[in-house]
Amino acid sequence: MHVKSSFGALLFAATCIASPAASKVIDQSDIGFTVAHTAQVAATPEDVWKMLRTPDKWWSKEHSWSGDAANFWLDSQAGGCFCEKLPDEGQGVGSVQHARIIFAKPGEMMRLSGAFGPLQGEAVTGTLTIQIKKTATGSAIRFDYVVGGYMRFKVADIAPAVDKVLAEQMVGLANALGGSLPVARGDKPAEDKSGEGADETAKPADSNADADGAAEPEPADSGLDAAVADLVKDEPKRD
Repeated sequence: MHVKSSFGALLFAATCIASPAASKVIDQSDIGFTVAHTAQVAATPEDVWKMLRTPDKWWSKEHSWSGDAANFWLDSQAGGCFCEKLPDEGQGVGSVQHARIIFAKPGEMMRLSGAFGPLQGEAVTGTLTIQIKKTATGSAIRFDYVVGGYMRFKVADIAPAVDKVLAEQMVGLANALGGSLPVARGDKPAEDKSGEGADETAKPADSNADADGAAEPEPADSGLDAAVADLVKDEPKRD
């Protein structure tokens, strides 16, 4: 396995360069963290779901163990595997399980359990929830990745690194679906209409802010699964 294409090596290196100021880490403690990213696309929820089922078309090869996205596959039923083939280099074909499907509702939500990259070697549980919601212009997509347990990494270092990797996958998914749509929040129009714009929408929704701009506490029953509703309160601005 070439170090340059190793998911683990790249994610570990990211701990040295990721900036906490640019991070979309929405919660962290000594035993874990949560990162979230969102995007809006012009594709239908059905098309988003179809794309999710083919990670070889959107998950970055730079975050693989084999260095080739064509080796990814995903069985999108409960118990199904998000896996990767390791080509035969003379000792037989290998494989990697990145995550396992624990919830699948076509067009609405996919939930995977798996510790990505170097987290795989730690005593942690990682849960990636991918939500899809229909909008007037297509679909809103949200990634929430919750990690908890014992790890030999410092949370303050690994959380922004994992966040950076998940942000790249959201951009890849949005681009594979035709590119992310700009999302206006408050009085500030979104200017970036490229795939990189998916990163900007990952900030915690500010739709609960009061007239003075102060954020109000979220209702106790508004969990991460409900949070995707914030994505469709502000429709993308059209040209």
